[in-house]
Amino acid sequence: MANIYTPRQQRILLITSLIVIAGFILLGLRQYISAFLGAGILYVVFRPWFNNLVHKRKLNRRLITVLLMLFSLIVIILPFLSLSLLLVDRIQFYSKNSEQILQLIDKLEKATGLQLTSQDNIKSVVSQGASFASKQFPMVLSGTLDLVIILGLLYVALYFMFMEEEAFLRGFRKYLPFRRETIDELGEDLKNMVNANVLGQALVSLVQAVLTGLTLWIFGVPDAAFWGTVAFFMAFIPVLGTPLVWGPAGLIMISQGSTGSGVGILVVGVVVIVNIDNLLRIALAKRMGDVHPFVTLTGIVLGVPIFGILGLVIGPLLMAYFMVLMKVFEKQNRQYCEALTEREQKEGKLQQEAAKS
Repeated sequence: MANIYTPRQQRILLITSLIVIAGFILLGLRQYISAFLGAGILYVVFRPWFNNLVHKRKLNRRLITVLLMLFSLIVIILPFLSLSLLLVDRIQFYSKNSEQILQLIDKLEKATGLQLTSQDNIKSVVSQGASFASKQFPMVLSGTLDLVIILGLLYVALYFMFMEEEAFLRGFRKYLPFRRETIDELGEDLKNMVNANVLGQALVSLVQAVLTGLTLWIFGVPDAAFWGTVAFFMAFIPVLGTPLVWGPAGLIMISQGSTGSGVGILVVGVVVIVNIDNLLRIALAKRMGDVHPFVTLTGIVLGVPIFGILGLVIGPLLMAYFMVLMKVFEKQNRQYCEALTEREQKEGKLQQEAAKS
């Protein structure tokens, strides 16, 4: 029996079926999508080490893969989870004990002579802020089972990316809608973006957090470790960053009568912390690639509501990938237009020659 569909209809239905099924798959895995994105990020970060140890030095592939996974767990994942747990714990503490914040606001009002807002409004803002902040840590708050599933999916995906790297890259290249000559350039650009947004930004944030925490501790600010942790996450935000932590801290110390400590915090923040941040970003931009602050800020605004606190990294990466893909599209489109113009010119010359003859 002949098929009732034409070849064109069969092709359209096949593509539609693939899109629908892919949509259901993504819908079912939506809460675990960060695991696969994280696996991709870790693969790009550790691939140079993997190539050097496995392909150049011919060490055992399985052993190196397991060691890289353990290294990423100990150096990246566990510290990030620890910082997240500390931050969530202190946020919940301050939301339940808002009297300390109310006292600070009261002292600030007395020092400045300004009536900022009512205590009920402050309590409402603190409660809403705590609720919003807690929602940005779904992996930490969702429970042990979800956390195990997410980390399990991440490391299973990362394991097969390294163990079956050749087949993975062949399949990746096969389905990429780009010309062969642009794939290597695209890969290099994406690697630079990952290095700048993950390694570079994480290093800058860590240095900023340590400096901020030490500064607050030296000048007698309570809970300096907590505010240093807040500074780590705030440092991902361009332009604003850690001044959102040490700036209010200095002003509050001044409002409490500790003028020397408050001025000291502000001076160290402006002279040391901000300049260290600028110097680090300039140095890392030369080695790892540069990302415009507007791209980073837009990526954070995009990524945090979707991926929670991981959006600080994933959001800017998505924006950077989008810009790289736009650059590739522009290049390929320009090459296509040039080739089309050249072909039209050749056809025009042939027609002229035929007319003359």
